[in-house]
This record gives sequence, structure tokens and C-alpha cells, in this order.
Amino acid sequence: MPHSIPVISSIAPLAAETDAWLVDIWGVIHNGVTPYRDAGEACIQFRDCGGTVLLLSNSPRPGQGVKAQLDQIGVRTDAYDAILSSGDATRELIKAYEGRAVYHLGPDRDAPLFSGIDVVRVGAEQEDGAEAIICTGLFDDTTETPADYAELLGGLADRGLPMICANPDLKVERGGQVIYCAGAIAESYAALGAKVSLAGKPHLPIYNMAFKRLAELRDCEVPLSRILAIGDGVKTDIAGGIRAGVRAVYVASRVHMGDDEALEPEVLAGLFPDERAQPIAAMAQLAW
Repeated sequence: MPHSIPVISSIAPLAAETDAWLVDIWGVIHNGVTPYRDAGEACIQFRDCGGTVLLLSNSPRPGQGVKAQLDQIGVRTDAYDAILSSGDATRELIKAYEGRAVYHLGPDRDAPLFSGIDVVRVGAEQEDGAEAIICTGLFDDTTETPADYAELLGGLADRGLPMICANPDLKVERGGQVIYCAGAIAESYAALGAKVSLAGKPHLPIYNMAFKRLAELRDCEVPLSRILAIGDGVKTDIAGGIRAGVRAVYVASRVHMGDDEALEPEVLAGLFPDERAQPIAAMAQLAW
């Protein structure tokens, strides 16, 4: 029987035991449209106590692009010290294709991912000569689902093209609507037997980059026991943090829970059946 996961309303007691937080953005800091005020205040309080907040996002955009989005929707800049994104980690994978042709599967708004990298973006047809697929999401995530890509992915898989997925998230909540992300496309592509590479959460490359960034921000290496991962993604934020060796706190969201579900023991047991991969606590929202 899995251990019971405590439900807490304040992060303050855990803050006293940590030097740095790895905080997911979408679902914890905002919902894609509106900032969560209590979450921002909690981060500010932690920083005022000497803590360091590194926002760790599975956004396919580089960190600078993520910051621009946060500024646009009104997330306070004093709520965090720095931003690291899956886009930042993915750029390192894309560089392996410098001087070669790649197919970008995703919306034009993700074009900054390729800035400064010498790759040629081409179409999906065989004659276009792509050697890899860079997936940043669905072309229109407001109306499409992975099922709309079955024919396209089947043809690409038949050609043996590897895929680099810039955002491992399967779904996120945007302003009350749950939408599909690049991870859902990558999952469908992998199911066809194709090779898929991912650098964002829950995979280790982005955590290794995060630990290095924290050391730079604090002028010393931060022990894993003094780092806390906070997020709403069961298989990304929580699983990734634990796999990287840090404790994690789960923040509830509609991505994994229905509108009528509460943070009750049976719900949490269903989300985290393996006690080796359980968060140390769960919260309805990040709050001080």
C-alpha cells in the first residue's frame, strides 16, 4: 500500500529546509493567460528568505522567449532568479544537425528555437531532403489533436526520420482549456517505432543544466537535498525531479485531475501508485 502523501496549504515549512526551487511555469505560475498571484508571492517570499527560484519550463521556446511571455501576461520579475526551458536544452540536440536540413513540425511562433543554429528548415516531403524532425507542438493546438497527424507521422516514420521533441509535455491547461503539446505528437511517433529524442523534463539533460545554473546563481554547488522541484506534471515535473535526485511537491491541475476531484488520499494514490516516485507533499496551489 503506497504511503499517504500529505496535503499542505503552505510551502513555508518546506522552504526552510531548501536553498533552491525548480518551479514549473505553466500550471504553477500561470495558466497560459493569467498569473497565479499566490504562487508568485510564495516565490517572492522564498527569495526574500535567501532562496533561489529557477523557473524550469518544458516550453519549446528558449528562456528569453519564455520571459517575454511572462512579462506579457504580468508575472512579476522579482518572483524568480532565472529561467531554463526545454527549448534551451533542445537547442543542444539541434546543433548536431548544423549544416543539414530539418523539418520543423510546429507553429511559426516557435521559430526562435532555431536562431543562431545553422540548419535549413524544409518541408515534410521526401524530395525536400529533411534528415530529422524538430517537433515543437501542433500547428493549431486550439483545434487539432494528435490523431490529425497520423498520416503525416506514418510517412515520416516510413522514411526513418528521427524526431527531436522540444516539449515533452503531453497536455497543458490554457485559460481553462486543456490542449495537446509536442510530447503527445512525439508519443504517437514513438509508437510507430520511430526514434524520438527529448531533452526537457523528465529527462536528465535539463536537470543537469539546471543544477549547473543554480551553482552559478548561488556561487556554489547546491546539494540535491537542499533543492525542491515544484510542478503539476506527474510524469514530467514530479517524476523528473525525483529521478534527478531531488524532492518534489505536486501542485494540482486539470491536466491530471477532473474539476470534481480533490486532493484526497485515493486520488493521490491513483496518480502516484509507486511510493518510490511519490512527491513529499501535494498542494491545491503553490502558496506561502
